[in-house]
Amino acid sequence: MIISAIAAVADNGTIGKDGGLPWNLPDDMKFFQRTTVNHHVITGRKNYESIPERFRPLPNRTNIVVTRAEGYKAPGAFVCRSLEEAIDLARNAGETECFIIGGGQIYEEAFAKKLIHRVYLTNVHAEVAGDVKFPAIGKGWKEVWVEHHKADERHKYPFTFKVLQHLN
Repeated sequence: MIISAIAAVADNGTIGKDGGLPWNLPDDMKFFQRTTVNHHVITGRKNYESIPERFRPLPNRTNIVVTRAEGYKAPGAFVCRSLEEAIDLARNAGETECFIIGGGQIYEEAFAKKLIHRVYLTNVHAEVAGDVKFPAIGKGWKEVWVEHHKADERHKYPFTFKVLQHLN
């Protein structure tokens, strides 16, 4: 099973602000949706709670929330006590590619443990204030796909979609 991370990251590393996204990029949301649909998505509790309630659990995906909080309930989603348990759940279900969708702590743990094989990255070309940063992903990545987008009436910032593949 391929373990992927998917994130939108500003030039200064920002991925979140005040429990939400620090931008509105509709085409990035569409990219996220079409990339993760019909797959398992793994998220930390804080990131899960930042998703507007009407979209929780994310539709047409198997949602897995990782938390150490005893008795945590996420109706319509699985709750796991560790990142490894969440990955095992997806693997045991026959998943071909699961997606780690945030937040900062889950990304940091996954990269530190070298669990990630592929990264779907939206580079937001701006310095954006925020309180959650994307971790350094280390060396050994190859860009295998890229698509550029300009700022327009629907997108305040220009952005670039990229797919990075780990070389090992």
